[in-house]
Amino acid sequence: MAKSDNNYNKESKKKKKNPFSVYWIYGVAVVALIAFQFYWGSSSPVQIKSQATFFEMAEKGMIEKVYIVNNERIDFKLTEVGKEEIKKATKGEKEKMKEAFKLSERIPEKDPMFQMEIVDVGNFETKLSETSEGLKSQGKGDIPYEPKKEVDYFSSILGFLLPIIILILLWVFIMRRMSGGAGGGGGSQIFNIGKSKAQIYDKGKSTNTTFKDVAGLEGAKEEIVEIVEFLKNPKKYTELGAKIPKGALLVGPPGTGKTLLALAVAGEAQVPFFSLSGSDFVEMFVGVGASRVRDLFKQAKEKAPAIIFIDEIDAIGRARGKNNSFGSNDERENTLNQLLTEMDGFGTNSGVIILAATNRADVLDGALMRAGRFDRQIYVDMPDVNERKAIFAVHLKPLKLEAGLDVEFLAKQTPGFSGADIANICNEAALIAARHDKKAVQKQDFLDAVDRIVGGLEKKNKIITKDEKRAIAFHEAGHATTSWLLEHAHPLVKVTIVPRGQSLGAAWYLPEERSITTTEQILDEMCSALGGRAAEKLIFGKISTGALSDLEKVTKQAYAMVSMYGLNEKVGNVSFYDSQGQQGFTKPYSEDTAKTIDEEVSKMIEEQYQRALKILGENKDKLTTLAEKLLTDEVIFKEDLETIFGKRLWEKEELNGTPKVEDIQTIVESVPEESTPEQGETSEGKKMD
Repeated sequence: MAKSDNNYNKESKKKKKNPFSVYWIYGVAVVALIAFQFYWGSSSPVQIKSQATFFEMAEKGMIEKVYIVNNERIDFKLTEVGKEEIKKATKGEKEKMKEAFKLSERIPEKDPMFQMEIVDVGNFETKLSETSEGLKSQGKGDIPYEPKKEVDYFSSILGFLLPIIILILLWVFIMRRMSGGAGGGGGSQIFNIGKSKAQIYDKGKSTNTTFKDVAGLEGAKEEIVEIVEFLKNPKKYTELGAKIPKGALLVGPPGTGKTLLALAVAGEAQVPFFSLSGSDFVEMFVGVGASRVRDLFKQAKEKAPAIIFIDEIDAIGRARGKNNSFGSNDERENTLNQLLTEMDGFGTNSGVIILAATNRADVLDGALMRAGRFDRQIYVDMPDVNERKAIFAVHLKPLKLEAGLDVEFLAKQTPGFSGADIANICNEAALIAARHDKKAVQKQDFLDAVDRIVGGLEKKNKIITKDEKRAIAFHEAGHATTSWLLEHAHPLVKVTIVPRGQSLGAAWYLPEERSITTTEQILDEMCSALGGRAAEKLIFGKISTGALSDLEKVTKQAYAMVSMYGLNEKVGNVSFYDSQGQQGFTKPYSEDTAKTIDEEVSKMIEEQYQRALKILGENKDKLTTLAEKLLTDEVIFKEDLETIFGKRLWEKEELNGTPKVEDIQTIVESVPEESTPEQGETSEGKKMD
């Protein structure tokens, strides 16, 4: 590794940016122009205002020789007599000279050059000849003159180059605008569209995130740390014959910390880290994706040892289709083919490791998932209660909390919440505390934040009629009663008839954290969900559309029991679940089986509905008492149910285990509002993913 680091340092020295910039040329040109103008201005000739002054000087013998330049002006110098004349001039005579000459101060003493504009060259020559003859006759000597051709090279060159310079500057300006500015990077310029758009964290540049900021995820973090350690200290592993893994794929639900792990790697690794998204390879031009893949791996190999992180790799790594006749996915498949080639193309000792993250590993191509490309698949699951406690500890650090806040209580109140959800809860609790002008964030603020995120914002000013409010109260009381009296139903936390979000009433449960679910548990949950409709039927003798979310949930559970989990005796121990998503629109069973499934589902739901009716009928007086308390208080808690029904005989003191995503639900039921079917007569139930 030392040799590799030396090579890397040599390469980095070779590729250091040249300190010379084109702006230096601009600066030198401006300075030269200013100097030229200064020099030209300092040696500029003295201008004579009129020919009378010129001939007056000529008659005094002050003019040495005259040059007629381009038939437009005359240039001449003074004779020794003229110089002495100017030196001996009195103050008054000097003032007259200032009036005759275009002078601001005085005539220069060092052999000044004089100029005068002429209009009629012929007339001037005639008069100059006459003056010269007169001087000759007086014995003072004549005034010789001769024509002179002068070319202004500077003006000619400037006139030729100026339009070209303007066009070049205009072109550079347009190119910079098209490339998104001077700092747009090589990948964003029009001529570098095939270059990689990866953000590079090189030596001396890293993120502020480290492994200390990644709470929970101990298993995933252990494998990631091992990869970073391999790059830092490969000898520890190679001495035993181990080879560096080529890639690791992070898989898990949204918000569980996959990208955070990659940020921590960028902060911890002392090697170049290339970070980009799968969508960065996608472009409207053909061949750009494959070109960017090639350029990315070329840069990584040049800076090896290095790490490449591709977030949301399913954007380019989806399974290749069998039918390419339409050609709609050719570009994406070409990009994937190039990625497969590059991942399998570099040698083991090249020191390039690929990290990738996705929420949908089931749609990735099989060739991408094989060993030798992604050697490790790290599943990042929802955190359990201990991991949630650690995550809370991280996100509570910047908050000003009340003394004695129980973090373990918060962890137990949030089953099924991801790390992103917990971060959102902490922020929302701080906002709620600030909204109420509190000096510190309190326990109730966190509970309100959970309710706000799960159920939505309270709408206490929503207009609800008296009959509707009563129907809502009995609907929610039906859920609370059945869940309290069923052994495997989730423990109740609170029930409210205050409108929240899209719901007119809600019941909160604290699901037991478990890894598997039995038939009895699912049936009890179904019965509890149907308790709201059963209560309406029992008390009012009619039902409403308020049970839409309940029916949706129950139907999905029933179909899952029959067709996926094999929990129905008539259908048997078969599962039609398609984990790879390859069935498409086809059904893997016959029409007779489909009919049997529908019948069994309908039968199962009806049995649980009748069971709910029976339970509520046997406890009608307690149901009524609970509903009346709801109408009075609007919110009731677990303690109120204990007062009415007594303690649950089968309630456990502690809940252990790991949550299963489909078992962790917070149920929000509603009764109908006064609305049209197009607007939706009911609200959807809430389920935490």
